[in-house]
Amino acid sequence: MTKRWNEGGSLISWDDFESVDIRCWTIVDVQDFPGARNPAYKVWVDFGDEIGTKKSSAQITDLYTKEELIWKQILGVVNFPPKQIGSFMSEFLLTGFQSDKWVVLSSIDRPVDNGLKLL
Repeated sequence: MTKRWNEGGSLISWDDFESVDIRCWTIVDVQDFPGARNPAYKVWVDFGDEIGTKKSSAQITDLYTKEELIWKQILGVVNFPPKQIGSFMSEFLLTGFQSDKWVVLSSIDRPVDNGLKLL
């Protein structure tokens, strides 16, 4: 018998999904994060006028260069509490897909306005 995707997992309600504020944004600055436990970047993004600029740490150095990340539009969760990562305060969560060796960022295939919410 083929196992269904939700067997053993839990289903969430629409209200649960809507409580996670996932927005699109544009990366405006990327810097090395030498104090991180694992290789990482410090990333600053523009979430648009409503939210403004926020920063986060990202362990994506194996797959992405700093230069190719600038102006890339991807998705981030903006309603988690800030998290201290070493000497750096992360203000949002970059979203991506964890493979065996690296994280592939969730990105947008057409340009959209910064700050738009995922539906």
